[in-house]
Amino acid sequence: MRSLIFLITALVTGVASHAQNPVIQTHYTPDPAPMIYKDSVYVYTGDDIPGYGFYYMTKWRVFSSGDMVNWTDHGAPISLESFSWAVDRAWAAQCIQRNGKFYWYVCMQTDKNNMSVGVAVSDNPRGPFRDAIGKPLITTGSWSNIDPTVFIDDNGQAYLYWGNGQLYYVKLNPDMISYAGKINEVPLTVATFGGVRRSPKEQASEGSHTEPNKDMFVEGPWFYKRNGHYYQMFAGMENGTECLSYSMSSGPEGPWTYQGKIMSKQPTNSFTNHGGIIDFKGKSYLFYHTGLLKGGGSYGRSTSVESFKYNEDGTIPAISISATGPEPVGSIDPYRRVEAETIAWAENCTTDQDPRTGVFVTDIRSKGWIKVRAVDFGKISPKKFSASLATGLGGGILEVFADSVGGVKLATLHIPRTGGWNKWKTFTEPVLTPVTGIHDLYFSFKGQNITAGRELFNFDHWKFEK
Repeated sequence: MRSLIFLITALVTGVASHAQNPVIQTHYTPDPAPMIYKDSVYVYTGDDIPGYGFYYMTKWRVFSSGDMVNWTDHGAPISLESFSWAVDRAWAAQCIQRNGKFYWYVCMQTDKNNMSVGVAVSDNPRGPFRDAIGKPLITTGSWSNIDPTVFIDDNGQAYLYWGNGQLYYVKLNPDMISYAGKINEVPLTVATFGGVRRSPKEQASEGSHTEPNKDMFVEGPWFYKRNGHYYQMFAGMENGTECLSYSMSSGPEGPWTYQGKIMSKQPTNSFTNHGGIIDFKGKSYLFYHTGLLKGGGSYGRSTSVESFKYNEDGTIPAISISATGPEPVGSIDPYRRVEAETIAWAENCTTDQDPRTGVFVTDIRSKGWIKVRAVDFGKISPKKFSASLATGLGGGILEVFADSVGGVKLATLHIPRTGGWNKWKTFTEPVLTPVTGIHDLYFSFKGQNITAGRELFNFDHWKFEK
């Protein structure tokens, strides 16, 4: 019996230590929209505020990764306040780069009966962003103007798709902030975007608003091209909740052919699902959201990632959710400054930002920790560890471990009061145990007697020295 208990405990501990999904734990991050820029993946998300019984968001967030497991928080570079014409509901969005500028297509409520699509612009994928045109780009007096997805074809023509219940698109002009021609509505049929043929009895049980051949497309389109195929992934309806499905075409304007479901009958703990697909460093990835983060649900959703392989004909296989997520495709250099908000997994802490410091880890509590995966120390062990920290109270203890919390201890920092929560001080201590090669790092937080149960300190960045 003791052996069995030990085995079960080891398995549970092993799963927990390798947990990676959702990939961001410091905030709720729905509607992930990935973008490749140089040697990194940027993901643009919403910002759920759970506890309101509806999709209440006021800002959008940006994260980036060079290895698909450690994500750096770049804060919230735009919000509803960035748009003078916005009233409410900072919903799903997507960013794209063109000619050295970054265009972020967002949707917001503009009046009682209207959602609209706007566009923000920046010279940097991390922002700051500003309203590009001072008014909505798409506004038609409809609640269908949500979930914009943008793509630039090989010939330079850009397309903007969006929709809820219906699917629309326009051809964007080269300036990316205006469009040519009319707004086009895409026909939704069983052949193009799937659907379920319901019997009259089933239709009656579901209500008079449901059509017998109701199309499967609901919302959340994601438009992209790969190896000559055009893809339109979207959120469809399945057993009263959303799943991810897709259609394909030989051209950017269709005609579309329904291919099937990508993510179906999965325990996401969320009514909605919203995804994006990219290729990065030779691998393919599906981004989506779930309500599985602690405290989450349909109104507290978080970004998750799965790696997958296309079928030989370019179709997409069925993909299941996992707790582990993808494997690293890169490593962290500990001898260069690493932002504390570069995180693979975090417990009992969150992030915040201010104009002077930027983004930093805050609300750090006892028994909390941060995990950073695939840290490459090379062949020579470091001699010192340093970290930038600030506290307005009695401080706490920062311990650094290799491979697990309570594993091989590398350093201990005792942090006294620095004079304020934004009064940063660099603390340096010798490395206690030699370490070489690639390891996961754990930054563990402990309180002292005076700070038990309180917020301990803020954490900005760290570095090892040879």
